[in-house]
This record gives sequence, structure tokens and C-alpha cells, in this order.
Amino acid sequence: MSRRIVAEALGTAMLVATVVGSGIMADRLTDDVGLALLGNTLPTGAILVVLITILGPISGAHFNPAVTLVFALRREIDANAALAYVIAQIVGGVAGTLLAHAMFELPLLQISQTVRTGNGQWIAELVAAFGLVFTILAGLRFRSDAIPWLVGLYITAAYWFTASTSFANPAVAIARAVSNTFAGIRPMDLPAFIVAELLGALLAMALAGWLLSDPKPIGQMRAAK
Repeated sequence: MSRRIVAEALGTAMLVATVVGSGIMADRLTDDVGLALLGNTLPTGAILVVLITILGPISGAHFNPAVTLVFALRREIDANAALAYVIAQIVGGVAGTLLAHAMFELPLLQISQTVRTGNGQWIAELVAAFGLVFTILAGLRFRSDAIPWLVGLYITAAYWFTASTSFANPAVAIARAVSNTFAGIRPMDLPAFIVAELLGALLAMALAGWLLSDPKPIGQMRAAK
């Protein structure tokens, strides 16, 4: 269990350090917001492939309280372990933010002033979390070996097709609230984001439970006809 908890904390820290750090770097290198977003997107998708590949065999590579909640409700992780995962993810996420600030010689403790609120943002977070969790569950059902790439590619795409740039992760959202940089979010905007993310995850779990149940193989259906 101790190894699993450390893996979750480490993975979330590295993920957030990448999100925040690449955002700072992109913002310093260009005044073009679209180009800065691209510079934030590609490292995030890439690090997810790496982290899930190397830490997945240890902890399952959740790095996300919404994902852990879904696995707990599916009884694939017990309640005590799930709680430990969530705490590790939040602590790791905040540590990742502080590390990014230290690397770029910024004040370690900050409060974000970036406004992220409104119906469009909340719907976007619901969609982002729904898509992420459904991608994971469908990947486990059909191509478990491809999950690192599926998740990395999904988040890369979701950065651009969601109005919120796809936080899709309560721990990452909390960590980004203590960074007044390109990747930040105001603390007062956090509760609605977290609620939307958890709701999206639960909706994905519900749909996956029905859609990904064991159907009769298509070949057998044709033979029956």
C-alpha cells in the first residue's frame, strides 16, 4: 500500500508540474494565446503516456480523485485505499505546483486570479471528465495495453474541444488554484469545477456499465440469424 500511495502522489506531482511548468514556459515564450495553449497541451498529453506506463503497474495510475471514486464504486479498490489515494493525489498535486514555481523562480505560494466560471465552463468540465473516465473504462474493456496512449491522446484533444481546456481532475484543479500563472484557476471557481468533474465521471461509469457489458459477439449474432 505504501508503494501505491507514493506512486499516486509522485504521478500526480509530475503531472501537475508538467501542466503548470509548461504553461509558464509557453507564456514566457510567446504572446500568442493559441500557441501558448498548444505549448501547454502537448507536454501534458505526453507526460500522461509516460506516467501511466511506468506507474500503472504499481498503483493503477489514477492520479485523479474522480477516477478513484469510480473504481471505488465499482468495488475495484476498497474505501480506505481510495481515501489514501485521494489524499496522496491532492498532496502530490500541490507539491507539483510548488516544484514548478521553484523551477521558474516564482513565489512558491500563490493564489490564482484566473477566472474560470459560467455554464459553458461547467458543462465543459462535465464533458471532459465524462470522456476521460469513459475512455479509461472502455480501454480496460477492449485494449488495456493501449490505455496510456488513449488517455494521453484524449486529454490532448480535450484541451482544445472543451471550453475549460479540460481539467477533468479535482486534484489537478486544486493544485492549479495555488498557481497564479497561465494554468491557474481562482479558488472560488473550484467547487463548481469539482462538482462538474465528479458528475461527469459518475455519468461515464453509468453509461459504461450498460454499454460495455458483455454482449453476444457480433459473429455469434450473425450465425444466429
